[in-house]
Amino acid sequence: MGVEEHRQDHIHRLRRSPFVESVRRALGDSEGIWIVGGAVRDAALGEEVRDLDLAVAGDPKPIARAIAAELGDHAFELSAEFRTWRVVSRRHGWQVDLTALRDGSIEADLVERDFTIGAIAVPLGEGEAIDPYGGLRDLDARVLRAVSDHSFVGDPLRLLRAPRLAVQLNLEIEPRTVALAHAAASRAGEPAGERQLAELRQLMGGPDPLRGLRLLDELELTPVVLPEVAALRGVEQGPNHHLDVYDHTIAVLEHTLEVEADLERFAGERAPEVEALLDEPLADEMTRRVALRFGALFHDIAKPQTRAERDGFVGFRGHDQLGTEVIAGICKRLRASRRLTQYLQALTLHHLRLGFLIPEMPLPPRRVHAYLRATEPVAVDVTLLTVADRLSARGNGPIARPEMVAAHLQLAREMVAAALDWRREGPPQPLLRGDEVATELGMEPGPELGAALAELEAAQYAGEITDREGALQHLRR
Repeated sequence: MGVEEHRQDHIHRLRRSPFVESVRRALGDSEGIWIVGGAVRDAALGEEVRDLDLAVAGDPKPIARAIAAELGDHAFELSAEFRTWRVVSRRHGWQVDLTALRDGSIEADLVERDFTIGAIAVPLGEGEAIDPYGGLRDLDARVLRAVSDHSFVGDPLRLLRAPRLAVQLNLEIEPRTVALAHAAASRAGEPAGERQLAELRQLMGGPDPLRGLRLLDELELTPVVLPEVAALRGVEQGPNHHLDVYDHTIAVLEHTLEVEADLERFAGERAPEVEALLDEPLADEMTRRVALRFGALFHDIAKPQTRAERDGFVGFRGHDQLGTEVIAGICKRLRASRRLTQYLQALTLHHLRLGFLIPEMPLPPRRVHAYLRATEPVAVDVTLLTVADRLSARGNGPIARPEMVAAHLQLAREMVAAALDWRREGPPQPLLRGDEVATELGMEPGPELGAALAELEAAQYAGEITDREGALQHLRR
């Protein structure tokens, strides 16, 4: 059996899967209903299909409701403009999207699709797959090819989908499609911000985000979708760095992936806890792992605006603080959630903090407490980011010396352990309530009282006080 015939066999097996059989049972007469898009592509690749795309002749609403009734779940309208309905089966983990056929025929529908590997249709009932643009052949050749010359013009979001699919499926984008992308690149910023973010999320969370970013550059999309990142090119740095800010940023992302892949080296015996933390959902359908990758991409985002050179020394004073404002602008444009925005801002704001503590090693407990209190709730995440940042600084300056790198990695392991403990146990339980402190010191509520409570917490964390009487004496002193 040839490769294409093998893929056809996979497609036929898709129709016999319990998922598709349930849909067919719900509809009885499945004339004029086609399985299309990613479901066919994934089936041809031999992957399990849990999301089904159906193109239907006529109104998808009654069909969606019939499927929902069979699966024991509910149907809802996804887009009135595009006549799309969705059925989600939480019990089975299945999802069905139904869209009315464009121009009433499957042939007219397929010509409007994005890439040949997604322009294959399989009748839900009996019959052979329709593959008018050689999508199965392109899958065999590992090629991503636009269906038509107006593929990107019809839907500019496809510009971002191209690098994402190329990375996800390990495909090469063929030259004509690259040329079409170049011609339409200026329109990449037109889709709604949340749709752009969804594609970037899948690209950054995919198997090779470094290649994904290279493809964004090759398709000339970075200056349109992430102009702040494109602006990092050519911004030269001081002696601690051997790369400009853009290439340093890519190196930090590369080392972030290295840290992810070898947590035992960087977190020691607490590696399993860090692994679990990185896999936690954060926001905008991202785990902390994927969000940390974005943090690596954005951590030096304000260096172009803060670069200053004096007496031969290059500095970027305040780039950590200004970076939070730049990130706010990026996230607003991409319509990111408040939680994701604050997470990325915190990583940027605190990414220098651990490095400043190296000369003080071994750190006294009060300094550990100050770091944890300042960086919560991203203490573990930002500490990992500082490791990637330090590993990427390979110039001839003082922080790039091997002994300084080794000291940073040691302190990072210690701080990750302390941060995990803090995360599990929280700060010390106060020995005195705020009103008791106010009475003892004769204070009114305000910043001065807050400072006294913070001092008590730091002293308690450091083991300087252990009981109520000791706390009172500490206050009197």
